[in-house]
Amino acid sequence: MDKLSQLKTITDVVADTGDVNAIRQFKPLDATTNPSLLLKAAELPEYQEHIAGAKQWAEIQNGSDKERLSNCCDKLAVDIGTEILGVIPGRVSSEVDARLSFNTNATIEKARKLISLYEDNEIDRSRVLIKVASTWEGIEAARQLERENINCNLTLLFGFGQAVACADAGVFLISPFVGRILDWYKNATGETYTAETDPGVLSVKRIYNYYKTHDYKTVVMGASFRNTGEIEALAGCDRLTISPALMEELANDEGGLTRRLNPESSEGEPRIDLDENAFRWTLNEDAMATEKLAEGIRNFAADQVKLEKLLSTGS
Repeated sequence: MDKLSQLKTITDVVADTGDVNAIRQFKPLDATTNPSLLLKAAELPEYQEHIAGAKQWAEIQNGSDKERLSNCCDKLAVDIGTEILGVIPGRVSSEVDARLSFNTNATIEKARKLISLYEDNEIDRSRVLIKVASTWEGIEAARQLERENINCNLTLLFGFGQAVACADAGVFLISPFVGRILDWYKNATGETYTAETDPGVLSVKRIYNYYKTHDYKTVVMGASFRNTGEIEALAGCDRLTISPALMEELANDEGGLTRRLNPESSEGEPRIDLDENAFRWTLNEDAMATEKLAEGIRNFAADQVKLEKLLSTGS
């Protein structure tokens, strides 16, 4: 078997794209989207019907121009997510506006709205993951949402403390960003890393072992890969979300694939508890996690603004 097929036997493979055609080609279990991916999708000709439909729907909703634009963005995200769900057996992740990352109540309300729109499309909430940034406020929002059977994908996760807090909050899934961690360390140290020494890979291994040692049910889904070496080094992780380009590279490789992570052989460190003060201090002490979290929120927010400008054109 090719490496992608081998990987699917030990890890749930998730498509990191909003491109339905790519999803059809590689047949992943789940798919993830974010403002950056939605922006790319919205520029494709095949999505213009969705854009027109979202604009039309938003126009008949009550509210200000700002509220109608927000409604349009939400409707487009849900309609693209609904189309994706038509070609995958599992779940799709839809992201809360990154500008709400430090507002627990607003995050909860936006998540409820997205779920309501999916349910209007006759999609059960069990097939949707709401993506929320792994800030303290985002994690607390996810804690409440999980109690409402709204499962969450905690994204922009770079530090071990973020992972600990997410598990304690009972979130369904976390997305540690492997490649962005590597980017930071390469820039900070000037060193060249192998798949075995890659700081992003080592971070996910640490989280995975900690979760399995203490029997946390939160799913670990490695994300943001820069090369197939990182993916192979995490073979056996609960889930991995992979871009179409890297899935194609794996599909074209007939070499052997060795399982690297296994719950039976995991040996994690002692359990720790983090209240809000300890969480913020732990994050502050990790320069990489602090910088990449802030940068990620800014970039997702910027792409959300670009998407809004695209959708407001001609409306």
